[in-house]
Amino acid sequence: MNKHWIAQAVASLHASREPIPHEINELDWKARLSDNRERMAEHLIAFANNPNGGNLVFGVAEPDAALVGVSKEQMVEIVGQLTNLGRDAIEPPLVLDHAMVEVDQVALLFVHIPECRNKPVHRRGKSIEEAWVRSSGTTRKASRHDIGTLMLHSHAPRWEELRASSLLSASEVVERLDLETIARLLQHPLPTEEDELIRWLIDESIVTPDGSGYYITNFGAIAAAKQLEQFATLARKRIRVIRYRGTNKVETIDELMGQKGYAAGFEGLIGYLKRSLPHSEVIQQSLRREVTVYPEIALRELIANSLIHQDFSITGAGPTVEIFDDRITFTNPGTLLPGKRLDRLIGTTPESRNEVLASAFRRYRICEERGTGFQKVVANIELFGLPPVLFSPQENSFQVTLFAPRKFAEMSQAERIEACYQHSILQYLSSQTLTNTTLRERFKVNEKQRNQITNLIADAVTAGRIKRKDASSGNKFAEYWPYWA
Repeated sequence: MNKHWIAQAVASLHASREPIPHEINELDWKARLSDNRERMAEHLIAFANNPNGGNLVFGVAEPDAALVGVSKEQMVEIVGQLTNLGRDAIEPPLVLDHAMVEVDQVALLFVHIPECRNKPVHRRGKSIEEAWVRSSGTTRKASRHDIGTLMLHSHAPRWEELRASSLLSASEVVERLDLETIARLLQHPLPTEEDELIRWLIDESIVTPDGSGYYITNFGAIAAAKQLEQFATLARKRIRVIRYRGTNKVETIDELMGQKGYAAGFEGLIGYLKRSLPHSEVIQQSLRREVTVYPEIALRELIANSLIHQDFSITGAGPTVEIFDDRITFTNPGTLLPGKRLDRLIGTTPESRNEVLASAFRRYRICEERGTGFQKVVANIELFGLPPVLFSPQENSFQVTLFAPRKFAEMSQAERIEACYQHSILQYLSSQTLTNTTLRERFKVNEKQRNQITNLIADAVTAGRIKRKDASSGNKFAEYWPYWA
């Protein structure tokens, strides 16, 4: 049996009995169940509003905290009545947990009331002023100030925290999740004891306990599922990789549907892409080797971005990677977050719809969470001499496109100006400036094309994409920044 809260509850009981018996905010003892259902509901409400919740302990007599114990029949009655109260008399409804524990060879019933995230918890069918709190070891009605404080500390559950499965046993949880891969990504040894394993899964937000079972969270399933199809609400969120012949969608070569959770299947997905994409031969340290025409780090960052920044409230659509002869696109459901500007995505402060998933991917060392993802993508695109990255907001999605290698002469003027702008951002973020020399290096062109690059810079200035750092300097040594610098 795994009850991660029991040790703390028993410790709280000992602390409340010694040296002088006294009740504390985290725990309230009772000899038996009171006939006053209204008062019992108030206790449950108060603990649900209390930071980290609290516990009712039955089998402890007042006022000297003598241990009188609880029978099995009493336990069944107490648990049944409190469960009904938590479900029917309180809003939002409470999910309680319980355990029989021997303390000094006396059987006591511990009932655990978790803290509710959506506060204030109050009487069902009444206003939020019908709320109670714990204060100095007692339960009292919440003041207006208390209610305001509770509301400040309230938030609706995140998508990642919601349930993706039915109530499962510990063994069923283990069967559905690729925990070996998650432990390896975290560089954490996989616990061998069931209690220790479940405690780790709870700490990682992969499961939530409920009575004698566990729910796999949306985060746990989307990150670690062995088969996403086993989770009905997430089956359509599997990533799709589609390969086309040519430069349009007329003829499909093949289509791959991801099976695993995003973190569990990430390396396999990258391996598949590396095998599927066109390759070119390079020589490094006198050795020949084949590399994809697209930088691997760019593939990793853009796939991770599609996975973690998608809008999970959009049903029926998941992330998609589409491979054409001349480009590869990464599309995820959901538009840019409010306040985000399309031309300020490179190097800006990160913000995510799915904070738990984004934080986990950083800890898994799959992606960055510090706003350097797109910066790395653009930097590596320049190293490979590719056209600029294209960011494209769609009606209900967001798309990023990488283009296959093209020489400077083969790029359109619009592409050259966008590449100039993206290069200026990289230089600015490195405390440097764009110059004729740095831009020629970016486009892999020689000194003979200096005048052509000078004209391009002038066009980028006219287009409002870059600006002169110092207007008093001569044209030959002119330095440039992004327009917003």
